Amino acid sequence: MPIRQLPEDLVNRIAAGEVVERPASVVKELVENAIDAGATRIAVTTAGGGQSLIRIEDDGSGMDEADLILSIERHATSKLSTDALEDIRTLGFRGEALASIASVSDFAISSRPESAPSGLRLTMRHGARGRIAPVAMNRGTIVEMRELFANVPARRKFLKSERAEAGAITDVLKRLAMTHPEIHFSLSGSDRTTLDWPARAGEGALRARLSDVMGADFEANAIQLATIRHGLVVTGLAGLPTFSRANSLSQFFFVNGRSVKDKVLVGAVRAAYADFVFRDRFPVIALYVAVDPAEVDVNVHPAKTELRFRDQGAVRGAVIRAISDALSAAGFRAASSIADDVVEAFRVPEFTSPAPSAPQAARPLASPSAWRAEPPPKAYTGFSGFAEPSARFEPAPAMDAPVAEYPLGVARVQMFDNFIVAQTGDSLLLVDQHAAHERLVYERFKAALASGPVPSQMHLIPVVIDLSEEDCERLLGAGPDLERLGLHVESFGPRAIAVRETPALLGQADVSGLIRDLADGLAEWESAAALSDRLEAIIGRMACHGSVRSGRRLRVEEMNALLRDMEATPHSGQCIHGRPTYVELKKSDIERLFGRTR
Repeated sequence: MPIRQLPEDLVNRIAAGEVVERPASVVKELVENAIDAGATRIAVTTAGGGQSLIRIEDDGSGMDEADLILSIERHATSKLSTDALEDIRTLGFRGEALASIASVSDFAISSRPESAPSGLRLTMRHGARGRIAPVAMNRGTIVEMRELFANVPARRKFLKSERAEAGAITDVLKRLAMTHPEIHFSLSGSDRTTLDWPARAGEGALRARLSDVMGADFEANAIQLATIRHGLVVTGLAGLPTFSRANSLSQFFFVNGRSVKDKVLVGAVRAAYADFVFRDRFPVIALYVAVDPAEVDVNVHPAKTELRFRDQGAVRGAVIRAISDALSAAGFRAASSIADDVVEAFRVPEFTSPAPSAPQAARPLASPSAWRAEPPPKAYTGFSGFAEPSARFEPAPAMDAPVAEYPLGVARVQMFDNFIVAQTGDSLLLVDQHAAHERLVYERFKAALASGPVPSQMHLIPVVIDLSEEDCERLLGAGPDLERLGLHVESFGPRAIAVRETPALLGQADVSGLIRDLADGLAEWESAAALSDRLEAIIGRMACHGSVRSGRRLRVEEMNALLRDMEATPHSGQCIHGRPTYVELKKSDIERLFGRTR
């Protein structure tokens, strides 16, 4: 077949296949044009999920007749002052958007610059240009697109439902609004609920806009990111580890003001939160990276949603450092939304009249002395120097310092041999003693490992554990890693392991249970896993076995010591599995449970 030159209308429709994937793609291109034109107010109107109508109105610089005619030509743009594609500082620059959109729809564009007494309107139908006519309008540009893909039915049948396409448009505008808090955005139409995000100004503009778009609960449970590293600036808001989601739809990434999907950034966020969230949970984050335009290629994909960093390692390191520093600064803080879940879990019981029964003699209430009737349990030595606990239910004695002086309050009682009830000046806290101490032990392990091998304690008589040959081989193969963590094992025949030393941090831990758990973990982890990943996983297993177990009865001074340690330890608001270590109920929450209002 001989080579032939394609006709202009077919070229435009082919280009439309690259640029115009769905109605949301049209909104993205047109709103980006409005932003690049200096608009301070952008209004988007849709119908039929964007298939029937998309209308974008802005108050930007506008265009005269010559620019209006050129705007719908291919490869015509005002966004490149030179031919240097390595220095892109605008959102759009390909110069194909309007021509491509006009080739697959009924299209009209009206514009008026500040200096003109009126505007001009240019219409097109499926790529065929109509006449230019005057129109009364304010300064700016109005673009209307109707019946998308009417002349390309094969493309139209692959669009999703109106509701799904309307949702995709909302997501596109949401991302654009998150990068430009100084612009007033609105989204309305017959296919949606109206959204209106007013312009924000001042130092807290970005935080206010993120609260508008992502919700006030995110803003209340997020920490500020602010790091400069290797010439990169990393800013934004990152949700607390206990404020997570079941999917990654609430993760937003921006590079030089452009919303992107990038594996480097996704991986960096996953690594930064690795110690704090479940493997199947996703942190909520709005991450902004500013980098020299020459250090990033934004023209990898026609829609410019993907990019390529010149130095991926530097970007990854900067993002991990920014999130890690912010999480450390958050200390023991946990998400306040957990309290709302607790309040919702309470239900007013429905009382019914009991069936008649034989009268019984009234039993007097037990005196406080009866609380200690049970024999004391075996002493727990997880906290060094603590006395043996002697009570199942022991009210806390009065303390010299007022409860308001302690962020996590003072212990009042232990419930169900696992939960500590503490009181602050205006709230009540429920603390999971096992989850909290697990995090404390884990952080101590990491701190000790950072300064060298973890101190160990020698057993007078080695602990011998019978295992399968495969488990013995795995443990002996991991011997160097285990020794760095204070755990010394050696072979004791083909089917047994002798443990001569254990980490001093663990105290009197169940050595047999720990070794069997580590053997199971080594069987799951990939042999090619990075050393740091293996060590963190091993530390996590050790921390679990070395922490205060559920069912251990603690004295008041032990409970208060745990609270003080939590206050002094970063990340203690969640255990190593991502669960919250405590729940705080404000006095107002408790009053609300009982219907008390002020």
